This record gives sequence, C-alpha cells and structure tokens, in this order.
Amino acid sequence: MGLYKKISEAWKKPKANLGSIWKDRLVKWRKENSVVKVDKPTRLDRARTLGYRAKKGFVVSRVRVKSGGRKRQRINKGRRSKRAGQRKIVKKNYQWIAEERANRKFVNLEVLGSYWLAKDGKHSWFEVIMVDPQSPEIKKDKKINWICSNKQKGRVYRGLTSAGRKSRGLKGNKGKGAEKIRPSLRANKRRGK
Repeated sequence: MGLYKKISEAWKKPKANLGSIWKDRLVKWRKENSVVKVDKPTRLDRARTLGYRAKKGFVVSRVRVKSGGRKRQRINKGRRSKRAGQRKIVKKNYQWIAEERANRKFVNLEVLGSYWLAKDGKHSWFEVIMVDPQSPEIKKDKKINWICSNKQKGRVYRGLTSAGRKSRGLKGNKGKGAEKIRPSLRANKRRGK
C-alpha cells in the first residue's frame, strides 16, 4: 500500500485513527479565524487528486462554516401565518459557501477545488485550494494554465467548481429527465416565459 492510499484510509475514520490529535486540532481550529491561510494541506491525498502541487502559485486555506439548522429569525410581532416555519432552505451546500468565503478573502486567486476536513456540533471545516492566475509558474505549467483564461474569472461565484456543480445538480443528472437543469434552473425558468 502506497503513502497516499494509507492517508486516505486513515481519513475514512478520522476520530478512530487520529485519536487525541483529532481533538487537539478541533480545539485549535475553533479559536482561529474563520478563513486561515495554511502552509501545507492537511489531507495531502485529496489535495493532490484535486490538482494541488507544492509550487509557487498554489495557496491552501482552511475555512470554518457554521453548520446545523439554517434558520431565519423568529417574528415576535403580530399574528403571521409563517411564524412557525423556521427552516430556511439555502440552495447552496456548505462546501460551496466555504469556497466563496475563501475567494472573498483572497481576491486575486481563483478556486481550484476543496474538500471536507472536520465537523463538530457547531462548525464544519473545509480546505480550499486556490491558484494565482498571474503567477509565471502557473502560466508555464501546461496542466494548470487553463485557469489563467479570462473564462475562468470568478468561477466559484458562477458555480463552476466541483462543489458548485454538485449543488446545482449537474453531477449525476444527464440526458433525458435533466432538461431543466442546464444551463441553470433560473435560465430555464426565463426561457419558459
């Protein structure tokens, strides 16, 4: 079994395999800011599969997102029919929200991808891999220089990352029965008018 295979096996059950290191990390991460730049990826196997390379131009950040019930504030005045319903359906998954927050912090970078790190009762943590499209090392690399194109600007806000495409329902649905999904639900609704 290779190194990356062992790392991925350990991350399948992190609480059992990492033990006290896992708890110490969560305690430390809770005290940090919500978006933190990291020197090296915590899950090297996942980072490498998403395209991360240990070279100039690649930046990794850890993002903390509040998880749990997405609720709107309770109305205290008057009799309202919608008072009891407190669940607020957000049409984005937590991973996509984490990617957007990381891109807002590092404006000059483009999001390549992200992966899950940890979860406790209150928060979820994700690591977001970002690339500097202006970096000469990135422009020279044939594997990654596609991200330097103007078409890739603001890709996370348009739902072009893996987490964004999954949240939009573009991953599993193709062909017959998925006519309303592409290019987007909103575009299809406009077309119908």
